[in-house]
Amino acid sequence: MLNFIYYPVSFILWCWHWVFGHVFGESSGIAWALSVVFLVFTLRALLFKPFVGQVRSMRKMQEFAPELQKIKKKYANDKQRQAQEMQKLQSEHGVNPLGGCLPMLVQIPVFIGLFHVLRSFKPGWGEVYFFDADGVKSFVEAKLFGANLSTFITMPAEELEKFATDRNAVLFVAIPLMIVASIATHFTARHSVARQTQVAAENPQTAIMNKLTLYIFPLGVLVGGFFFPIAILLYWLSNNAWTLAQQYLVYHRIDREEAEKKEVATQQRQALAPKPGVKPKPGARPVAGAKPAAGAKPAAGAKPGSAKPVAKKQDTPPSDVVEAEEPATNGTPSTEIPGLSPDRSPGKKQGNKKRR
Repeated sequence: MLNFIYYPVSFILWCWHWVFGHVFGESSGIAWALSVVFLVFTLRALLFKPFVGQVRSMRKMQEFAPELQKIKKKYANDKQRQAQEMQKLQSEHGVNPLGGCLPMLVQIPVFIGLFHVLRSFKPGWGEVYFFDADGVKSFVEAKLFGANLSTFITMPAEELEKFATDRNAVLFVAIPLMIVASIATHFTARHSVARQTQVAAENPQTAIMNKLTLYIFPLGVLVGGFFFPIAILLYWLSNNAWTLAQQYLVYHRIDREEAEKKEVATQQRQALAPKPGVKPKPGARPVAGAKPAAGAKPAAGAKPGSAKPVAKKQDTPPSDVVEAEEPATNGTPSTEIPGLSPDRSPGKKQGNKKRR
């Protein structure tokens, strides 16, 4: 039914076993353990880009979380309108909530596929998906510190005898893996929760999910270790180790990008803002060719573009320049002086002449 999952998972496992089998031997437990670990790394590498998109989506959702809370309060009695407004807000910010769940959703069928393939490796079985009978026999005979990778703590004693191992050997390998995988799950969740904003952390639903991921999931790994094959514990440990390292790298990369954007925005504001302490000079004239200030009105009667230079005032004549004195008449008729009217006033065409 789920062969479309089982065959790809078994093929990736077969490829890595072919690589490490040439180094450590085909029936080596280390070769099979590394094959499981690098199966996880291969799948997580394929999901790296969706994971980055998930982190960016979560960061954006945290930024406009207060707006989502306002919509929930405003349309508390109208769930349909509330959903429409929330989808509208998310589309405006370019956020797809389902896209952020993609990496987690893809890991579920991978876990199911690997669990089924490993449980199918049993003594006396023939082909198992991409593995032939020799590949199955190689896995069954492989030992990791005395325990087979398909065995688990609660496996019946008769089943353990088929794998030529005992419960003490399984406990010796499984219990350390259970503890380390549980601790790694807790620290992975803790690192993710620490990146949440205060507004998101105060959300009741988010608070419940944080408690689940911080305590319930690690406890589930610890309890489930009694029923999981050793290979599944290796899968869980390597998956959490990859997640923790990936979160550290991606979060710091996004933090650097946001810091650079803020720095560029700050520099632009500083370049446009006036320098501190500099005030415009009173009566300063605009520079030639400069545009008038917004709201300034032209002078009365002036036409746009017809401004003329203001004429300078005439200099006051020097004090040694005196007007021509009127000649004394002594009772005799005066003789007309050219350029002067009979009443001694300046003529219309010729101005009053001055002489030194």
